[in-house]
Amino acid sequence: MLPGVGVAEVKFCGLTRPEDAAMAAALGAAYQGVIFAGGPRRLTVDAARAVLDAGSAAGPARRVGVFGEQSAQEIAQVARVVALDVVQLHGASAPTLVAALRREFGGNVWRVVRVRGDEPNDVLRDADHGVDGVVIDALVDGALGGTGVAVDWTRLAASLQRQGRPARLVLAGGLRPVNVAQAVGLVAPDVVDVSSGVESAVGIKDHAAMRAFALAAAPGGR
Repeated sequence: MLPGVGVAEVKFCGLTRPEDAAMAAALGAAYQGVIFAGGPRRLTVDAARAVLDAGSAAGPARRVGVFGEQSAQEIAQVARVVALDVVQLHGASAPTLVAALRREFGGNVWRVVRVRGDEPNDVLRDADHGVDGVVIDALVDGALGGTGVAVDWTRLAASLQRQGRPARLVLAGGLRPVNVAQAVGLVAPDVVDVSSGVESAVGIKDHAAMRAFALAAAPGGR
């Protein structure tokens, strides 16, 4: 997507309930995500399969699994059982892990790059090497994501202009129905990724907020 277009695909992440995944798909979300890394939204493999199956029954949203420090073999095994389309790598996601995962998993691989809210820097340079997409999220000590903390979008846009944009840019961190249009206008991501920003409690999605977010991220959509 080009800067100024003002429309992005939507990923609802941190899903823990089948009804929330079904709502995500019904709203036209491009991606539905579940957590296998740490944190309060973490699901078992069986629970994740049930959640994502409910979404797939309601629409064509692609299935994303979020991983932390698991091995390539562990990630690939979960991906096969849960029928993932995308694996999203938090943690170090070293080139050796990505290369090993490529041998085990035929879907897309996204790398998460975490930056401090006011200091996007050269960690963005060549971040998409070896992967299909880059997820930019806020760096919060002791947390992998879902914190509700936003990156400074103006600084981020400047960093991307200076360093070059990933082939597929996913923007996460602190996005809500009231600010996602502004973030899309400034950063022009391909995908906006929301979890806590549409929740009524941790892991419990607010369907009215989900609808408002989807409409704000892609005006003219559902």
